[in-house]
Amino acid sequence: MSENIYTQGAYLEHNPTWHIEDSPWKARHIIEILRRNKIRPRTVVEIGSGAGEILRQLQLSLDAEAQLVGYEVSPQAIALSQARANQALRFVQGDFLSASTEYFDLVLMIDLIEHLEDYLGFLRAVRPRGEYKLLHIPLDLSVQTVLRMEPILRVRRQVGHLHYFTKELALQALCDSGYTIIDHCYTASMNDLGPRTLRHRLASLPRRLLYSVHRDLAVRLLGGYSLLVLAR
Repeated sequence: MSENIYTQGAYLEHNPTWHIEDSPWKARHIIEILRRNKIRPRTVVEIGSGAGEILRQLQLSLDAEAQLVGYEVSPQAIALSQARANQALRFVQGDFLSASTEYFDLVLMIDLIEHLEDYLGFLRAVRPRGEYKLLHIPLDLSVQTVLRMEPILRVRRQVGHLHYFTKELALQALCDSGYTIIDHCYTASMNDLGPRTLRHRLASLPRRLLYSVHRDLAVRLLGGYSLLVLAR
């Protein structure tokens, strides 16, 4: 899939809010894993910062001296993000790897690598650009999504996913790219962020029940989760 869907407005057409409504939830998980590992970054970059709401939410919980910047290729997303900019939070339109030579305490890649054609090359290039790297990766592959196929095709059409992961594939991709895994955990993206319909609530019951018994099995069989990974 061409980068044109992000630069020429097609992504915004399919996702008019640019997922702003999901950002507080994502930011809470990011803050939780940072605190669990006693990490207090003073410089933070988000690659693919979208409308900028994740960084704005993080700024509320980080040290007052922290400097944050978001890089985003989409002019539509940059236009949405500028209302969130302030003295310690800025947004830049452009490709991070070619537009910046800065080194950061923390590099965020939130729901990003699944969109990139050469995600392994990207991961290798990003690794030396920060001390800690934090990724949020949708786990689109499960027994039920492979059997049905429509969920996989839907995320390809609507949000541009080119690559599909299990927990094991995501962690192995990071290790193959030279990363050292520090911590990782599931996030219940489908349960917490899915539509609040009766059908959705009923469908989430077996997922929640099985997850309470065996997390890995629930994710592998029923899907609906993402993986948050802290690495160096």
